[in-house]
Order: sequence, then structure tokens, then C-alpha cells
Amino acid sequence: MDIILKELIFIKTIKTTINMSGGAFDYKQYNIGMIADEVEQIILKNGRPKEELRDSWGRDNEWYEAHPEDLNHYKYPDDVIEEFKKGLDILRRAQVYAQRIDWLVSCDDSEESFHRRLKEDLNKLAK
Repeated sequence: MDIILKELIFIKTIKTTINMSGGAFDYKQYNIGMIADEVEQIILKNGRPKEELRDSWGRDNEWYEAHPEDLNHYKYPDDVIEEFKKGLDILRRAQVYAQRIDWLVSCDDSEESFHRRLKEDLNKLAK
């Protein structure tokens, strides 16, 4: 089963079990967070060795001698990585906005706490 689908089922189960806050957007803000996490991993792994794959794929040294490109993650140019970093920031901010709006329209936050929590969450991202 797809990991995102498992995550959504897990979130819905928790909401039903312990009466979680929010839900106006079916917790899709967490999908935004998962995309952001994946983009962050692409940035961190850019051009780095794929040591974690050596054993899991069962390829021997002969394979890597014939296919040296498989030793490293794809290397995106610096200008592309800079755009990925901008996108990562936008995605993180989008998740915060979606979360805060979700709680407001689900009546879990007042308009006053919406503004306060939005500011707090955005400030946490800035650090």
C-alpha cells in the first residue's frame, strides 16, 4: 500500500479514536509536509554517494565499476538546487497556512488564536 495512503488512514484513525482537531481539509496539509520532506531529501542527497543502496539492491562492485553513475544520487546544478530551496520554503509555509486555516474553519481556533498561532508557526520556520 502506498505510504501516503497509509499515513492518511493512520491520521483518520487517530482523529476518530481521540477526536483530533482540524479535519476541514482531510488533513491534506500533511501531504504538503511530506512533499517538503522529500524535496529536502533531494537537496541533502544532491550528488552524494548512494551508500544506502549498495546492500539493498544486491549489486556487487563489478556492477558499480560498469555503472559508476549508480554510486551517487543525481547531481542537480547549483541554480536548480537554489530553486528547490525556495520551493522548500514555500511548501513549509504552505503547510503552516493550511494547518492554521484548517483549525480556524474547523472551529478549533478563534480568529485571535489563528493570527497568534500563524505568527508563532511562521516564526519557528524562520529560525
